[in-house]
Formats: sequence, C-alpha cells, structure tokens
Amino acid sequence: MDGDATIARLLEHPAIWRGRNAARQAIWSSGYAALDAQLPGGGWPRSGLIEIHARFGSGELAVLLPLLAHLTQRVSARWCVWVAPPLLPFAPGLATQGVVLERLAVVSAEQPLWSFEQVLRSGACDVALGWIKRVRPRDTRRLQLAAAHGRTLGVLFRAPGAAREPSAAQLRLALEARAEGVRVSLLKGRTAARASVQLMPPLFGDLR
Repeated sequence: MDGDATIARLLEHPAIWRGRNAARQAIWSSGYAALDAQLPGGGWPRSGLIEIHARFGSGELAVLLPLLAHLTQRVSARWCVWVAPPLLPFAPGLATQGVVLERLAVVSAEQPLWSFEQVLRSGACDVALGWIKRVRPRDTRRLQLAAAHGRTLGVLFRAPGAAREPSAAQLRLALEARAEGVRVSLLKGRTAARASVQLMPPLFGDLR
C-alpha cells in the first residue's frame, strides 16, 4: 500500500477529525429535524461524551426524549442509565413519551464521577446521563475515553457557567428555556458552525 493510501485510511478513522472534512461519524437522529440540521453529522453521536449546559428544569430532558424513546424501544436495546440525577425520574411522564422503563436504571452514587465513568466504560449502555457538580478538564478526557471504549453516548449535564471551562467533550450545547420552547445553541462540535435553533419539545418542562 502506498503512502497516500495509508494516510487516507488513517484519516477515515473515527478518532481523527479535520474540521468540516472529518470522517463521518455514526449518529442517532435527535428526533427534531431543525436540531439535526445543526448538529455535526446530522444527529447525536452514537458514542463519546457530549455536554449540555443548562439550568435545572429548563427542558434539558425534553430535548433528549425522542432519543431515549428510540434507544429503549429497539429490539437490541442496551441500558439507559441515569447517574446521580437531582430528582428521581417521573416514570409515568417518561412512559407517556415512549421511553421503555424496563431499560432504564438510576444510580444514586456517593462518587458520581467515578460511577459515571464506570457506566460509560461498561459496554452495557446505549446512553448514560450524568449530573456531576465538579468536573475538571482532565475528568472530561477520562469520560470521553470511557464512552468511546464502551460504545456509549455519555450526556454530561453542567451548569451554564461551566461552558467557559475547557473540556474534552466532542460536542457542547447550551440550553435556555423560552416561553415558546427551548433554545439550543451549539458551543463546540466537529464543525465550524456556531448556530442556534428554537425547539418545541412534545413535553416541555421537567420530567423529574
């Protein structure tokens, strides 16, 4: 194999990206056409760490509802795990939106960061949601590697002010509640675009 062909194969590896010319990553549709149009690759990544910066109860779960419903309904569904949520999930509300409760598990942890990393690395989950109050930049690197190892989408919820801190997450979004729905702004992704989109989730508000 000549040098050019070798380099071409290397650049197609999903761990390597080159801005707009990055190797195409497998995605899950967000369930919102307007949001998919702004997300790198056209949807949520199937594995890796993403961050959602939002105030508690601003619609952060409603934005993820179509994804959670789709993943838990699949015949080959793995687990959907919530690590250290501020409140217990409101099961009837989730079920109404199509989430299969039998595929959902909640972890109440004394060491939420460690627990979240282990869940991501386990390979037993399609998606894991984590509410971690104190996260350092080196922690996000470990979480990103764990999610990639476990082929899991890790969603880390953080306060809006944390968006100013460096992070190894491959995608970072900011959410803001509006009277007409929720505004989603792309802060970081494998694209040069920095766009915002207004959504009206099917169930807007807190599901916990």
